Amino acid sequence: MKCKCHGVSGSCSIRTCWKGLQELRDVAADLKTRYLSATKVVHRPMGTRKHLVPKDLDIRPVKDSELVYLQSSPDFCMKNEKVGSHGTQDRQCNKTSHGSDSCDLMCCGRGYNPYTDRVVERCHCKYHWCCYVTCRRCERMVERYVCK
Repeated sequence: MKCKCHGVSGSCSIRTCWKGLQELRDVAADLKTRYLSATKVVHRPMGTRKHLVPKDLDIRPVKDSELVYLQSSPDFCMKNEKVGSHGTQDRQCNKTSHGSDSCDLMCCGRGYNPYTDRVVERCHCKYHWCCYVTCRRCERMVERYVCK
Protein backbone atom coordinates (compact mmCIF):
# COMPACT_ATOMS: atom_id res chain seq x y z
CA MET A 1 0.00 0.00 0.00
CA LYS A 2 1.11 3.52 -0.77
CA CYS A 3 -0.48 6.54 0.88
CA LYS A 4 -0.38 10.30 0.51
CA CYS A 5 -1.58 12.91 3.00
CA HIS A 6 -3.56 16.00 2.02
CA GLY A 7 -4.25 18.98 4.22
CA VAL A 8 -3.34 22.50 5.20
CA SER A 9 0.33 23.04 6.16
CA GLY A 10 1.18 19.36 5.90
CA SER A 11 -1.58 18.15 8.23
CA CYS A 12 -2.95 14.75 7.31
CA SER A 13 -6.64 15.60 7.45
CA ILE A 14 -7.31 13.48 4.36
CA ARG A 15 -5.29 10.40 3.54
CA THR A 16 -5.47 8.76 0.11
CA CYS A 17 -4.15 5.20 -0.20
CA TRP A 18 -3.82 2.86 -3.16
CA LYS A 19 -2.25 -0.45 -4.04
CA GLY A 20 1.02 0.04 -5.86
CA LEU A 21 3.62 -2.14 -7.50
CA GLN A 22 6.82 -3.17 -5.77
CA GLU A 23 10.00 -1.31 -6.66
CA LEU A 24 11.54 -2.71 -9.85
CA ARG A 25 14.80 -3.39 -7.94
CA ASP A 26 12.89 -5.66 -5.50
CA VAL A 27 11.09 -7.49 -8.33
CA ALA A 28 14.39 -8.01 -10.18
CA ALA A 29 16.14 -9.34 -7.05
CA ASP A 30 13.30 -11.78 -6.38
CA LEU A 31 13.28 -12.95 -10.00
CA LYS A 32 17.07 -13.47 -9.97
CA THR A 33 16.81 -15.53 -6.77
CA ARG A 34 14.12 -17.71 -8.35
CA TYR A 35 16.13 -18.02 -11.58
CA LEU A 36 19.25 -19.17 -9.74
CA SER A 37 17.27 -21.83 -7.86
CA ALA A 38 15.15 -23.02 -10.81
CA THR A 39 14.48 -26.77 -11.07
CA LYS A 40 15.05 -28.82 -14.21
CA VAL A 41 11.89 -30.79 -15.06
CA VAL A 42 10.86 -33.50 -17.55
CA HIS A 43 7.55 -34.65 -18.99
CA ARG A 44 6.31 -37.79 -17.23
CA PRO A 45 3.12 -39.60 -18.24
CA MET A 46 0.58 -39.78 -15.42
CA GLY A 47 -2.58 -41.47 -16.59
CA THR A 48 -3.68 -39.94 -19.87
CA ARG A 49 -1.74 -36.69 -19.37
CA LYS A 50 1.89 -35.65 -19.09
CA HIS A 51 3.05 -33.72 -16.04
CA LEU A 52 6.18 -31.70 -15.42
CA VAL A 53 8.13 -33.31 -12.61
CA PRO A 54 11.67 -32.71 -11.31
CA LYS A 55 14.26 -34.56 -13.39
CA ASP A 56 16.01 -35.83 -10.27
CA LEU A 57 13.53 -37.93 -8.36
CA ASP A 58 15.15 -37.13 -5.00
CA ILE A 59 14.07 -33.47 -5.30
CA ARG A 60 10.84 -32.40 -3.62
CA PRO A 61 7.85 -31.55 -5.83
CA VAL A 62 7.95 -28.10 -7.43
CA LYS A 63 5.81 -25.33 -5.95
CA ASP A 64 3.63 -23.14 -8.18
CA SER A 65 5.75 -20.09 -7.26
CA GLU A 66 9.05 -21.67 -8.39
CA LEU A 67 10.67 -21.36 -11.81
CA VAL A 68 11.28 -24.52 -13.84
CA TYR A 69 13.03 -25.27 -17.13
CA LEU A 70 13.04 -28.15 -19.63
CA GLN A 71 16.41 -27.49 -21.32
CA SER A 72 19.62 -26.12 -19.89
CA SER A 73 20.81 -22.83 -21.36
CA PRO A 74 23.77 -23.08 -23.73
CA ASP A 75 27.20 -22.11 -22.44
CA PHE A 76 27.69 -18.69 -24.04
CA CYS A 77 31.31 -18.57 -22.81
CA MET A 78 32.40 -21.06 -25.47
CA LYS A 79 31.92 -20.78 -29.24
CA ASN A 80 28.90 -22.80 -30.39
CA GLU A 81 27.80 -22.25 -33.98
CA LYS A 82 24.79 -24.55 -33.46
CA VAL A 83 23.17 -21.98 -31.17
CA GLY A 84 24.80 -18.95 -32.82
CA SER A 85 27.16 -18.12 -29.94
CA HIS A 86 30.56 -16.68 -30.83
CA GLY A 87 31.83 -17.18 -27.28
CA THR A 88 33.68 -14.52 -25.33
CA GLN A 89 37.27 -15.28 -26.34
CA ASP A 90 38.95 -12.13 -27.76
CA ARG A 91 36.02 -9.93 -26.70
CA GLN A 92 36.85 -6.58 -25.18
CA CYS A 93 35.95 -6.30 -21.50
CA ASN A 94 36.00 -3.61 -18.81
CA LYS A 95 38.50 -4.32 -16.02
CA THR A 96 36.94 -1.83 -13.57
CA SER A 97 33.26 -2.65 -14.16
CA HIS A 98 31.06 -4.73 -11.88
CA GLY A 99 28.39 -5.15 -14.58
CA SER A 100 27.91 -7.62 -17.42
CA ASP A 101 30.84 -6.09 -19.34
CA SER A 102 33.30 -6.79 -16.51
CA CYS A 103 36.32 -8.93 -17.33
CA ASP A 104 35.59 -11.21 -14.36
CA LEU A 105 32.11 -12.05 -15.62
CA MET A 106 32.56 -11.87 -19.39
CA CYS A 107 35.75 -13.92 -19.51
CA CYS A 108 34.13 -16.81 -17.60
CA GLY A 109 37.09 -17.28 -15.26
CA ARG A 110 39.65 -17.66 -18.09
CA GLY A 111 41.31 -14.32 -17.40
CA TYR A 112 42.10 -11.49 -19.80
CA ASN A 113 45.01 -9.94 -21.66
CA PRO A 114 45.83 -6.21 -21.63
CA TYR A 115 46.87 -4.34 -24.75
CA THR A 116 47.56 -0.71 -25.58
CA ASP A 117 45.53 1.00 -28.28
CA ARG A 118 46.32 4.30 -29.99
CA VAL A 119 43.20 6.48 -30.17
CA VAL A 120 43.03 9.49 -32.48
CA GLU A 121 40.18 11.93 -31.83
CA ARG A 122 39.15 15.51 -32.49
CA CYS A 123 40.09 17.94 -29.73
CA HIS A 124 40.51 21.64 -28.96
CA CYS A 125 37.54 22.39 -31.19
CA LYS A 126 36.69 26.02 -31.86
CA TYR A 127 33.55 27.56 -33.33
CA HIS A 128 34.15 30.28 -35.92
CA TRP A 129 31.56 32.94 -36.75
CA CYS A 130 29.71 32.07 -39.04
CA CYS A 131 29.43 28.96 -39.31
CA TYR A 132 32.10 26.33 -39.01
CA VAL A 133 34.16 24.45 -36.44
CA THR A 134 37.86 23.66 -36.58
CA CYS A 135 39.49 20.98 -34.48
CA ARG A 136 42.92 19.58 -33.90
CA ARG A 137 43.62 15.87 -33.94
CA CYS A 138 44.82 14.51 -30.62
CA GLU A 139 46.38 11.14 -30.03
CA ARG A 140 46.39 9.23 -26.77
CA MET A 141 47.22 5.73 -25.63
CA VAL A 142 44.46 3.71 -23.98
CA GLU A 143 44.85 0.42 -22.13
CA ARG A 144 42.18 -2.11 -23.12
CA TYR A 145 41.49 -5.71 -22.16
CA VAL A 146 40.33 -8.80 -24.10
CA CYS A 147 39.22 -12.18 -22.78
CA LYS A 148 41.62 -15.12 -23.10
